[in-house]
Amino acid sequence: MSFEQGLSGLNAASRNLDVIGNNVANASTVGFKSADAIFADVYANSLQAASSVGAGIGTSVVAVQQQFVQGTISTTSNPLDVAINGNGFFRMDTAGDITYSRNGQFHLDKDGFIVNATGARVTGYGVDASGQLVASAPGPLQVSASQLQANATTDASIGLNLDATKPVVTGTFDPTDATTYTSSTSMAVYDSLGNSHTLATYYAKTGPNAWAVYGTFDGAALPASLGTLTFKTDGTLDTTATTLPFNVSTAVTTGATTPFAFTLDYGNATQFGSSFSVDTLSQDGYTAGLLSGYSIADDGTIAGQYSNGQTRTLGQIALARFTNLNGLQPIGNNMWRESSESGQPIIGEPGSSNFGVVQSGAVEESNVDLTNQLVEMITAQRVYQANAQTIKTEDQMMNTLVNLR
Repeated sequence: MSFEQGLSGLNAASRNLDVIGNNVANASTVGFKSADAIFADVYANSLQAASSVGAGIGTSVVAVQQQFVQGTISTTSNPLDVAINGNGFFRMDTAGDITYSRNGQFHLDKDGFIVNATGARVTGYGVDASGQLVASAPGPLQVSASQLQANATTDASIGLNLDATKPVVTGTFDPTDATTYTSSTSMAVYDSLGNSHTLATYYAKTGPNAWAVYGTFDGAALPASLGTLTFKTDGTLDTTATTLPFNVSTAVTTGATTPFAFTLDYGNATQFGSSFSVDTLSQDGYTAGLLSGYSIADDGTIAGQYSNGQTRTLGQIALARFTNLNGLQPIGNNMWRESSESGQPIIGEPGSSNFGVVQSGAVEESNVDLTNQLVEMITAQRVYQANAQTIKTEDQMMNTLVNLR
C-alpha cells in the first residue's frame, strides 16, 4: 500500500518548506547563507536478489546543505563594519570558545575590543611596542585609545631651488637685515615633550655656485653657519664638495631634553636660473595626539588616525577558511563551529593564500534570492498537495476493499 510513500513525501515536503521558510525569514540577515534540502529515495532492505520491478518506499531529506556563494556587498557609515569579498570567515572568540562568521557588523566594547552584536570578539594579529604587526597566533583585537606619545625631531630635510641669477651677498649675516641673505624659509620641529619650535633657514650666495646656510631657532640666531651648499655647473648639488646632513643643536628651556639636536638634509636642493622655491619640508617629530578615527585596509590592517596627523597600525584582522564548508556546524547568531567534517581551519591574512579581501564600511548581505525562494515555495506546496492526494487515493482504495461483500 502507498501510505508510507505518501507520508514520507509529506514529511519531506514539510522539511523542504521549513528550509525555504528559514531562507525567506533571513533574507535581510547580514552574512546569512541560504540552504537547500537534499532528498534521497528510500528502498526497503532485502536479503533477496534485487528486483527490477521493486517499488521504493518513499523519500527522505538526507541533508540540509548551505550554499556559501558570495552575497551582495553594500556600504554603511560605520568604519568598523567589514565585508569579506571572497573566501574566508571572521574568527570570533567568546571567552575562549572559537566560532566563525561572515557577519561583519562590528563595534567597540567598553574595553576597546572589536566585537559583534553578541559580544564575540574579532581575532587577528596585534602589534609590538614599536607598532609592528606580530603575525603569530591570532587573538582578540583591541583598539587602544591611549594617547600617542610625542616624538622629538631627529631628522629634517628641505628640498628647494636657489636662484642662480642672484648676486653675491657681502655683508655679515643678520636675520633682521634682509640685505645680508638672499632667501629664507621656515619649518616646525618638535622637542622631546612635543613642544613645537620654529626653525628658520637663510641662504646667502657667497660666490658662483656656493651658498652659506644660516638659521634661527624660535627667532634667536644660531651661533654659526649651519653649512655650505655647493652646486655643479648643471645646477645639481655637488655631493663631493658639500657635507650632508648639517647638524643642528640648540638649548631649549621647555623642560625637554637639552640640547635639542637633529640633522638637516639638503640632498634634493638645486640651483637653477629660476626664482627661489621650496619643494618639500619634512621632519619626523610630532606632538602628542589622541585617537580621532580608524580605518581598515583590504588586507585587514587596522590603522588609527591621531589628532596630531599621525597614523599608526593597531592590528590586523585574520580570516579562516575550511576544506569542506558544508562540514561546518551552524549554531545560530550567524555563527558556525568547526567539526570533524569541516577539517581544521586555515588561518591567514585577507588577500593572501586564497583568502578574500575585506572592505571597511560595508557588509555582506544575505545571499537569499527571494524570487527563487518564492517559486520553490510554490513547488513545495504542490508536492505536498500531490503526496496528500496519494494518501487520499489510497484511502479510497482501502475503503473499496473493506466494503467488498
